[in-house]
Amino acid sequence: QMQLVESGGGTVLAGDALRLACTGSDQTFGNIAIAWFRQAPGKEREFVAYIHWSGSGKIYHKSVEGRFTVSRDNYKNTAWLAMTDLEPADTAVYYCAGGYYSGNHDQEGEYDFWGRGTQVTVSA
Repeated sequence: QMQLVESGGGTVLAGDALRLACTGSDQTFGNIAIAWFRQAPGKEREFVAYIHWSGSGKIYHKSVEGRFTVSRDNYKNTAWLAMTDLEPADTAVYYCAGGYYSGNHDQEGEYDFWGRGTQVTVSA
């Protein structure tokens, strides 16, 4: 089965930028929708962003819209989450998820494949 691996996390200052990557283990990646979720300390895991399997549609949570951009290159079996103007509230473990249906884009249960997460820490 396909594996997803996140990378690019780290510790930055408020106002800085990071780009996370999600890489699939095989070309199945090009047939699935990709979503990003995050979980901050003491909070429930929440939806961040979604991109259609073809890249033709994108959906963002209101809290990150205008600051974060999701993209993908299926030739490279990779999706990215480019984050700018980072805030301390963005501190969380960020997860990449993939699924064939994703009819409810913000529901964890819609996704079949999950990465182990990458930590993003934003200092004030």
